[in-house]
Amino acid sequence: MRNEPLADILRPDSFDNIVGQSHLFGPRGVIRRMVEGGRITNMIFFGPPGTGKTTAAAIIAAQSGMLFRRFNCTSATLAEVKDALSETNNVFGVGGILLYLDEIQYFNRKQQQALLEYMEDGRVTLIASTTENPHFYIYNAIISRSSLFEFKPVSPAEMVPALSRALSHLNAKGGTAVTAEEEALAYISHAVRGDVRRGIGLLENAYYAACGTAEEGGVITQDGVEAFHVKVGNFNDDTHYDLLSCLQKSIRGSDPDATAFYVAKLVATGDLISLCRRLQVIASEDVGLAYPQAAAIVRACCESAMELGLPEAQIPLANAALLLATAPKSNSAYMAVAAAREDIDKGLGTTVPSHLQSPLFKGYRYPHDYTYNYVKQQYLPDDLRGKKYYTFGDNKTEQAAAAWAATIRREGGKKKD
Repeated sequence: MRNEPLADILRPDSFDNIVGQSHLFGPRGVIRRMVEGGRITNMIFFGPPGTGKTTAAAIIAAQSGMLFRRFNCTSATLAEVKDALSETNNVFGVGGILLYLDEIQYFNRKQQQALLEYMEDGRVTLIASTTENPHFYIYNAIISRSSLFEFKPVSPAEMVPALSRALSHLNAKGGTAVTAEEEALAYISHAVRGDVRRGIGLLENAYYAACGTAEEGGVITQDGVEAFHVKVGNFNDDTHYDLLSCLQKSIRGSDPDATAFYVAKLVATGDLISLCRRLQVIASEDVGLAYPQAAAIVRACCESAMELGLPEAQIPLANAALLLATAPKSNSAYMAVAAAREDIDKGLGTTVPSHLQSPLFKGYRYPHDYTYNYVKQQYLPDDLRGKKYYTFGDNKTEQAAAAWAATIRREGGKKKD
């Protein structure tokens, strides 16, 4: 027997039934007004999972009358997508195809470029969705041909009615009369952090547990929900972030063995994007100026991993992580900008020196006119004059930079002939 997720069974079939996203699908929602006005354009939906991106695409397709084809880029191949696009040449695709690509960030640049031909001649209208920043993961040529729409986490207040409808459906289907405590529904609506799909899945599990436990009397309680929230899945969000934290601390502590373990653990979850993002942060936060090339190398390894996909992606990611673990460490840049941010948050440094202000730059001295291309002058605002934010680290690279800084300050500053 097919075990179809309840969230898919209850998927809304009209804009009126979409939970949340009133800025897009409410009475004055921008997408709703556009579609009802007969305009269907290429769109990119971005936002957290479970916020209605796939549902919205299906509703738009139904209202447009276009042939709807949906693919998840975590598993689909470009050949499969092209097979669907070839339908534009037959009678079924005469009205155009609405192509929905879920998790488009998992298609590499070349795969995304292949879509442009179909988008430009109007045979295909593309709706792509991503949980990531589209400017980082979607080819610029596709973004320039599309409208971007942000899906926001569903608020707890908007989530509760959806949970109540799901419970009513389960009772009608099973001939039961299970009820849910208000505290239980409130707990779910907060625990899933705006993800309607997760919320309905959690409610469904709690419902069947309540049906099978006589002492609970067919009531979904907060305690019953909490048990599933902890145990369902490989680990919860907090555990996932704990793993990322353990990885960063292992790299910071120059422990390559622990680093290899946590990379393997995170790769096993399939979440390449979080791992790539954290490695790039570590390259600048913890290795930093002790080995400046690390940031470029890690970036290249992360791009390679995203293009390769699993399982091969683990190889460049291991290279990046172990490079960072065995590299010299410095957090001097991180500490410098953090100290500067503290002063900014205090309201300091609001007016820059007059000789740095355009258009006249009156009194500014051009360093390249002086020996060692250096001349002493004030750059910080007056109220921060003389403030020190950066301290050279005690590694080879920064000590070389410190020696150079001492040299130019000692011997530079003389007007060139």
